[in-house]
Amino acid sequence: MIPLIQNFKTVILANGAFPTHKIPLSFLRNADRIICCDGAIFNLLDFGLTPDYIVGDLDSISETLKKCFAPILYHNPEQETNDLTKSIRFCTTRGWKEITILGATGKREDHTLGNLSLLTDYAEIATIQLLTDYGVFTPQSSSASYESFAGQQISIFSITPSTLFTFKNLMYPLENQPLTSWWQGTLNEALSTQFEININKGKIFVFRTYSA
Repeated sequence: MIPLIQNFKTVILANGAFPTHKIPLSFLRNADRIICCDGAIFNLLDFGLTPDYIVGDLDSISETLKKCFAPILYHNPEQETNDLTKSIRFCTTRGWKEITILGATGKREDHTLGNLSLLTDYAEIATIQLLTDYGVFTPQSSSASYESFAGQQISIFSITPSTLFTFKNLMYPLENQPLTSWWQGTLNEALSTQFEININKGKIFVFRTYSA
């Protein structure tokens, strides 16, 4: 069963909206290592923490900060991927494959959608969770059961239109049917302490709200 929140100590802070909820903030405070995506350094410093590494094309950092953090800068000028993808790869090449992503939503909606759609790609090389101020996104590529609670709000998003879904223990069940648009799997609700999402194949991600 996939826990609601997993205790992953490698944290990547993206340059979206900085978290305010106690759960994502606790991950920042208790991380073994914090990797900043380029311009996210400003929010982290304002919060009173310093990063262990700064990764990206470094186009959002002042020359003063570049000099200050020169020993932990990892410049990747490649433009085919975003800074979050570069940070994920930076971690996995060093063997850090259990990763919590923060600050990947909010601000520009196109960045949010891009980051969410890439979750399933990241799941091919690491175990990933993406925390927001409202809940947690988890990528999934095979049938799985999830830790939950009665009344928990659940949304399921399919990246691959050919994926067939069967929902168990959700208010709105599904039996061997596709989700052809992102809205179709939203606004469901858990009925008890666990639910199942069975799929034939493909790439999906699941959103669960926090318990408090």
